[in-house]
Amino acid sequence: MTDPRHTFELRGHEAAENVFRAALASGRLHHAWLISGPAGIGKATLAFRLARILLNGEDPNSPAGRRITAATHGDLLEISRAVDEKKGRLRGEITAADVRPVQSFLHHTATEGGWRVVIVDGAEFLNRFAANALLKILEEPPPRAILLLTTASPGKLLPTIRSRCRALALSPVSNHDMRAILPDVPEDVLARAHGSPGRALFLAQDRDGAIAGFVAEILAGKALNAEMLPLIDRIARETEGFALLCDLLGEGLAERARSAARRGDLLLADSSARQCSELDTLKRQTDGFNLDKAQAIRQAVERAAGT
Repeated sequence: MTDPRHTFELRGHEAAENVFRAALASGRLHHAWLISGPAGIGKATLAFRLARILLNGEDPNSPAGRRITAATHGDLLEISRAVDEKKGRLRGEITAADVRPVQSFLHHTATEGGWRVVIVDGAEFLNRFAANALLKILEEPPPRAILLLTTASPGKLLPTIRSRCRALALSPVSNHDMRAILPDVPEDVLARAHGSPGRALFLAQDRDGAIAGFVAEILAGKALNAEMLPLIDRIARETEGFALLCDLLGEGLAERARSAARRGDLLLADSSARQCSELDTLKRQTDGFNLDKAQAIRQAVERAAGT
């Protein structure tokens, strides 16, 4: 997979693209679109695809196409989480300062005489001030301006923001398209990705299956012991090891809660749901405060085992 800005071929989301094209052709294109779907499914890729349609940049060799790829097109603005230079990773939120350029961008004349397009990638990360600033823009949009918001958690957005956007929910990518997009990813990983190419690449980082096997043991009730400590230290040192473990463990706990609820075992369902919530809090605190990942993994294991 390539960077969304550099991607010209869209696979798996043709239906969503056709909805947008039909609205454009009708002359009644809504001024704001909320593109939703699980992480890694291709929301940002679709957003840039729609921007290329509006800005005549579908041809990679066209002047507009090259400018979009190079991030130099004067009528396209992308807003997303900035990198925290001290911590070397994405910040936890999109701030009002990040959103502030949108106002001036949309009130300037289009440099190429057509549409002006704003992509807000990861709208669920807008903090309260940023969300209110964006809401004001959505309430009084200038003509020939389109806002494309992407989110993996539409429920975290202000209801007033959601109500001012046309919803465009993405469906899982088919097995056929997943294989075409990721020809080198093993079949078992594709199957666990639930139609999300980005998630498949994320899961594929567990190259020897050690993290998945470890999580399976924990979910089966195996308690923390000294033999696990070397693997825990290895997972903590890997770039995405902690994130992978939390993702797989959280998915397993959520599935256990759903299965228990279907069986009528409400005690287990409540316990597993609580553990899932505690794991999410533990991950956010560990990432946010740069805490020791090995210690966090041990805490996660102790909480999840033996239920």
